[in-house]
Amino acid sequence: MDFMLSGAAACGACLLTNPLEVVKTRMQLQGELRSRGSYRVHYRNVFHAFYTIGRVEGPRGLQRGLGPALLYQFFMNGVRLGSYSIIESAGYIHTAGGRVSTLKSTAAGALAGVAGAFVGSPIYLVKTHLQSQSTSTIAVGHQYQHRGMVHALTVIHREHGIVGLWRGSSAAVPRVSVGSASQLSTFSVAKEFITDLQIFSPNSWLVSLCAGMISSVVVVFFMTPFDVISTRLYNQPVDHLGKGELYRGFMDCFSKTLRKEGVFGLYKGLGASYFRLGPHTILSLLFWNQLQSIYYS
Repeated sequence: MDFMLSGAAACGACLLTNPLEVVKTRMQLQGELRSRGSYRVHYRNVFHAFYTIGRVEGPRGLQRGLGPALLYQFFMNGVRLGSYSIIESAGYIHTAGGRVSTLKSTAAGALAGVAGAFVGSPIYLVKTHLQSQSTSTIAVGHQYQHRGMVHALTVIHREHGIVGLWRGSSAAVPRVSVGSASQLSTFSVAKEFITDLQIFSPNSWLVSLCAGMISSVVVVFFMTPFDVISTRLYNQPVDHLGKGELYRGFMDCFSKTLRKEGVFGLYKGLGASYFRLGPHTILSLLFWNQLQSIYYS
């Protein structure tokens, strides 16, 4: 039941934040491996990107990849948050005095993130392909021609086998591991701290809301460089053997992006990342905590 509640909470957040995920993906692919000023800028900032996609592609363009996005959130966050909930319930993230241990909660969040990332990697691959697909006038990054989630999974499996479905997982695992560790440890510590202040009643949803807001800032800062690398590895074109044509793996993508685009290249789409990851973190953790409270009360 922990896995089901966690997955449902993440899906609820995804319904509201998927357009921002589309914007984030496009901005992270814009100007890939190009120095600033050497490429056409289709998306000047998160607001301009949102407006441009909506104007050119309509509402459906802003909800590209919604199906795989929901499926990914259900499986990845179901495993990730569900695993963390079980670890937390068993008392493994607490000190002998019953307080939340930052070190233990960080380790538990990272471990839960690894499991969730591996399970959700094939769906994340398809989601990235579909969200990057756009009208040629505003296209960025490599353009796959998938007709939908099932078609994409079928084509990838037919051309590259089971292993091809996990292409890009070398970036997904550290991405989700770092994000999960920073998100869940900060959320647990912040929730305990806010409860100690006695500003709200101990079981108030406002405690989870405030803790989620604090957690969202931390997770975006730590996760964005890994998110950029992950998006590019998943979306890059591949040869007939399924090997990437732009990057050999995580470190190759990291070094090439840093060398060609500088540090800011690793934080490309930071505003879009916060507008997507921030609300998603706040909403998913709030829904997760409230569903647990309702079910276990």
